Amino acid sequence: MKTASLPSLRVDPELRAAAESVLKEGESLSSLMEDSLRRQIDYRKTQAEFIARGLAGLADAERTGVFYTTDDIQELMRKKLEKAKARKAAPQK
Repeated sequence: MKTASLPSLRVDPELRAAAESVLKEGESLSSLMEDSLRRQIDYRKTQAEFIARGLAGLADAERTGVFYTTDDIQELMRKKLEKAKARKAAPQK
């Protein structure tokens, strides 16, 4: 697969010095920038998916009229945790 280049990035000398100061052994400034870009892309995709799930959940709640309070959810999670702990503590067959 061919590679592509990104536009060059002009930054303040202080930012470049700060970036260079945190490079790991054998790491280049380019690899740090590429890793940072990949992480930001993943973060934004995850964030967009989270928002989409939230909006879908809201639409479902509005459609069905079923809403849950924070206390409802915390109680549900508490029960799941108790079951998981009980399962883990039970003797294995």
